[in-house]
Amino acid sequence: TITLCDSSSSRISLLQKQYPEANATTSYSNILSNDTINAVVISTPAETHYDLAQQALLSGKHVLVEKPMALEPTQATELINISRQQNVTLMVGHLMRFHPAIITLKELVDKGELGKLQYMYSTRLNMGKVRREENALWSFAPHDISITLHLKGKLPKRVSATGGAYLQPSIADISLSSMEFDDGTRSHIFVSWLHPYKEQKLVVVGDRRMAVFDDSEPRDKLGLFDGEIKLIDGNFVTKPPQRSSVSISSEEPLVTENRHFLHCIETGESPITNGVEGLEVLKVLKACQESLMQGGYPTNL
Repeated sequence: TITLCDSSSSRISLLQKQYPEANATTSYSNILSNDTINAVVISTPAETHYDLAQQALLSGKHVLVEKPMALEPTQATELINISRQQNVTLMVGHLMRFHPAIITLKELVDKGELGKLQYMYSTRLNMGKVRREENALWSFAPHDISITLHLKGKLPKRVSATGGAYLQPSIADISLSSMEFDDGTRSHIFVSWLHPYKEQKLVVVGDRRMAVFDDSEPRDKLGLFDGEIKLIDGNFVTKPPQRSSVSISSEEPLVTENRHFLHCIETGESPITNGVEGLEVLKVLKACQESLMQGGYPTNL
């Protein structure tokens, strides 16, 4: 049984017109008490994620909760423990981990095609959607933090973040986060909902090759660059980068994510974006927020 749940009766009416085959309710408790429902997808404001996920897990239901999974690492840890005690799946909606370009890019990194990773830079920019309950860092950056940790396979040793609040007091509309890893790799993440055009781009620089993932491109989203810089007679000489396209699947990330959730429920496998992965992203996000509130002062993990 598929059941739609929203506290707004007007929204439920609209959803029922879109999905007439589904049941609908404005009561979350009805979902939790319904034994024919064994899995819940939580897509609500971030501050409600912990409470709603906790109730669902305690009711013995599998949970896919949107990012961030909670606002505090202690809350995330509790959700992980409950899911283990209840023997149910806990998955976090880090959608970009299921993007075919990111999957292919990770394979290239692991094969050494880029060489040693030196620097990563990602942008997630748009005009809106402006949030009242969370800043741009919490709204946009979890995706790019998840990707960065995935490509590196570890947590950074230090982070910092700066930003600016222009529309609402104390809610940053833009932020620039920096991560430093123990092997010298650095990463910057720039997010904003005050930008004249949409941009979602990731640049990965290795000591052999560079890669660019541009999700704003309709088709040719992933490219490799072979440009190099050599020191000749005391001068740096740059070889113009030559781009080669990388073929990727056309599978829709949201479809892949949902299929993976169902697969993990059926098999008992741990999701790619499980609670532990969600906790690591939250630790970095929380540290960036602390630095942002301190005017950019670095925070150690």
